[in-house]
Amino acid sequence: MSHARTTRRVLAAVATFGALLVTAACSTPTTPGASGSAAGGVNWDERGPITYAQGKDTAGVWKDVLAKWDADHPNEKVTFTELSPEADQQRADMIKRGQAKSGEFSVMSVDVVWTSEFAANGWLQELPADRFPTTGMLASAVDASTYFNKLYAYPQGSDGAMLYYRKDLLDKANLEAPKTWDEMQAACDKVLPDQKGMSCYAGQHQKYEGLTCNIAEAVNSAGGEFITADGKPAVNSPEAIAGLQWMVDGFKSGMIPADAITWKEEEGRQAFQDGKLLFHRNWPYVWNLAQKDDGSSKVVGKFAGAPLPGKTGLGVSTLGGHNIGISAFTKNKGTAGDFIKWIASEEIQKIFLEKGSLAPILESLYADPALNEQFPYLSTLGESIKLAKARPKAVKYGDVTLAIQDATYSALQKQTEPAAAFGELQTKLEGLLQ
Repeated sequence: MSHARTTRRVLAAVATFGALLVTAACSTPTTPGASGSAAGGVNWDERGPITYAQGKDTAGVWKDVLAKWDADHPNEKVTFTELSPEADQQRADMIKRGQAKSGEFSVMSVDVVWTSEFAANGWLQELPADRFPTTGMLASAVDASTYFNKLYAYPQGSDGAMLYYRKDLLDKANLEAPKTWDEMQAACDKVLPDQKGMSCYAGQHQKYEGLTCNIAEAVNSAGGEFITADGKPAVNSPEAIAGLQWMVDGFKSGMIPADAITWKEEEGRQAFQDGKLLFHRNWPYVWNLAQKDDGSSKVVGKFAGAPLPGKTGLGVSTLGGHNIGISAFTKNKGTAGDFIKWIASEEIQKIFLEKGSLAPILESLYADPALNEQFPYLSTLGESIKLAKARPKAVKYGDVTLAIQDATYSALQKQTEPAAAFGELQTKLEGLLQ
């Protein structure tokens, strides 16, 4: 939410999307493997042109990657359909095709938290284990591609959040990267008096999927959780409320600038690149963009990345990333299958990392000495992903995340006290997860 990127999304038209969500929530989930999505009976030899759909190519890597595929597969070319940059709208566009049993999107880049919903509704093709091996892939990425112990998508890219910070300013003040929220606040108190126009910290606080990722990190980093391992809501706890309280207090005190209530990934990235933030929570795609020496960034060579801070120690990232799934209704599944395996290959995963600073799904790349020298943040990112926690695997995930966003945003807007907001959220989640 991973570029996610995750990762990584505000509604372009709330009313339209809301209607789509209602339709999706009211549709009857199919038994895994139903509605034409079962692995058996699929013609994996059928080949020809396909269409690949994903959100806006913020990292700027897909044009060259797809040109490489097309050059090697002149009779199986891939048409690129670039959807909205907003994850919520991407999901709505894909749901629309699924409900219509349309194979318009042959292959789709599916956020890790959508896989269960799409598989349950029969919109994704089950991938047989003998054709789609997962050896050597990050366990968290494989798990996020699985529904009822069956593979319904292939890991495309993982993601873990990092704390970008102005290393030059912290070095000048003889400070290390903060490991706790209090340490981060103390660093801001020491550095900011000499930095006109600079704020302490910001992540993604607009009411969209990015807010779900950010509040999940705050809750988990305070020792809480939204849903227990056995699927029961647990958000009405002192630990979970402490995570929300920290974010609310950040806006009240000015630690988080007031404008950040409208920020998504790109607005925050731009603020950091413009020298307006000492600390910034975002995904790894930011690294290459903030290091560009074309005049677009004022922090080239001045920043570094660290794990997220937490309440009493290192924080917990939300697991981000995308899976790449095949429509149950598309033609040319043989080509589609070859394409998604090619995307997961070491060659292409290296291209995503080197040209877009995107998190690979192959464990071996995180230990590659040459890549670690080229990308100083790689080992930090690897640890972030290993410690990351996934958002709920819920068939009604759209309703779950909207409930989380509603409760959090209401508290950030000072409309509801944190304890009351999460108390109401507890009740909503109990209804949604029955």
